[in-house]
Amino acid sequence: MIKKKGILKLRNEKKYNINHADAFILSQTLKRVFRHDNNSDSHGNYRVSSLYFDTLYDKALIQNISGINQREKFRIRYYNNDFSFIRLERKIKINGKCAKQTALLAQSEVQQILNGEIDFLLQKEDALTIEFYSKLKGQLLKPKTIVTYDREAFIYHPGNVRITIDRNLRTTTKTDDFLQINKHINVSDGLAVLEVKYDEFLPDLVKMAVCLNNRPLTAYSKYTMCRKYD
Repeated sequence: MIKKKGILKLRNEKKYNINHADAFILSQTLKRVFRHDNNSDSHGNYRVSSLYFDTLYDKALIQNISGINQREKFRIRYYNNDFSFIRLERKIKINGKCAKQTALLAQSEVQQILNGEIDFLLQKEDALTIEFYSKLKGQLLKPKTIVTYDREAFIYHPGNVRITIDRNLRTTTKTDDFLQINKHINVSDGLAVLEVKYDEFLPDLVKMAVCLNNRPLTAYSKYTMCRKYD
């Protein structure tokens, strides 16, 4: 029986470009109020590594830049150097809200995808892997770039809030080395990214904790930023 993708749950997502001084001050404030998520190390951080896919004509990239109201990206993601937990993810954006669908992949399966051996995706009996297969074939999705950064994440259960500070954005186009240690180009330019995700409402406590004067909302995309270095 094919595992369904489940009901699409849209969440609000706010992003801010901030400098390292802002990131440090925010981190100190958030530590006093919220707890780090379960992926964090003893310092409250973890590394995120993602392999992004796009079409021959860079459909996802162009839609990101153009701000298309309904768009999607496929990526494969793991944390730190832990290959025991790797996920295929479909990131969806609809009218400013976001959602994510996921399916587990084994390290050997990721290597097969990197080798262009994708028929096994049909045998996993998962709706998302089947859709991924169809778009690898039909839209000629290909690995485009690796996006890596260091994340500090906080959670707050009222409103299902997740606050993240992402630093040290790095990239490489050597996609075949996704499961190996890579040499990355640092593309952060001294900036960090603050993201606030929540369901229907954002609690006042969170609003006060992440308040940044004169920091406008931005449509910042790590994928788009890293593609500049192709």
